[in-house]
Amino acid sequence: MVVGLTERLDSFVREHSDRQLAAIPLTLLLIALLILAFTFATSGAPVKLGIQFEGGTMISVASDESVLSFEEIYADYPLTDVRQAGGRIIMHFGPMGDEMQQELVSSVIDRYTGVEINQIGPVYGASLQKQAIAAVIISFIGMAILVFLIFKTFVPSFVVVLSAMSDILIAAAFMNVVGIELSLGTVAALLMIIGYSVDSDILLNTRVLKRRGTVHENISNALRTGVTMTTTTLSALIVMYLAATYAYVLVPTLSQMTLLSNIAIVLIFGLIADMINTWMLNTSILRWHLTNKAGTRRRKA
Repeated sequence: MVVGLTERLDSFVREHSDRQLAAIPLTLLLIALLILAFTFATSGAPVKLGIQFEGGTMISVASDESVLSFEEIYADYPLTDVRQAGGRIIMHFGPMGDEMQQELVSSVIDRYTGVEINQIGPVYGASLQKQAIAAVIISFIGMAILVFLIFKTFVPSFVVVLSAMSDILIAAAFMNVVGIELSLGTVAALLMIIGYSVDSDILLNTRVLKRRGTVHENISNALRTGVTMTTTTLSALIVMYLAATYAYVLVPTLSQMTLLSNIAIVLIFGLIADMINTWMLNTSILRWHLTNKAGTRRRKA
């Protein structure tokens, strides 16, 4: 399967021009930017913020009632999300006053068993937002410095940073489309995507720029190694996602592990985006750069 995917991707790269290759990932990036812009215009943030960043209350109870019944019972409260996980119902409420919050907690405790309550204040949530933004910015700055020190030229360094940024933006847009909120777990997933992106892009750049042989041969060799690495990771993440999301179907006593499920699906989509950006966008720019560089040398000679 991996061999077949590698051969098809290698053939696709060879048969298409640099402009044709770059058009696909750039179109995806444009769509992602439009989705993020729409979300920002409607909610005030490019990605829907979870309870850890926005503040609020998460309540989990043991119940066999339907999600719809919980939505009706707690319609008078700022209920933002209700989901069923195994034999439990998990409810997310937005920020509310102390009196309303005490009333909500008392109502839930009196009505249900196995109640778990987690409260995040809006001030603490705002602080976590700043820390998450700082972590992403520091990661990009560190990545840019490292890449420039390795290659010491602008174009290879630029494409690595562009590819990583595109991976993050596409993954964030995907979160908006499927309704995954930004939490500490999904921030960690986005940061891991940066690491995976840099790994595959440096592999490509090193093989193409620092090894002997034609550009096409070096790209093919890098592609075989890179696709094998990525598909191996994807296989593990798919297993992780299925186990975290559907384990309760086989073992009813288990509950859905929402955090692990969200981390896994964000990483899966981020790695798919990384394959597109690395082997189409990065490859096309590198190929164009080396072709122009060789042409300049011939003209000077």
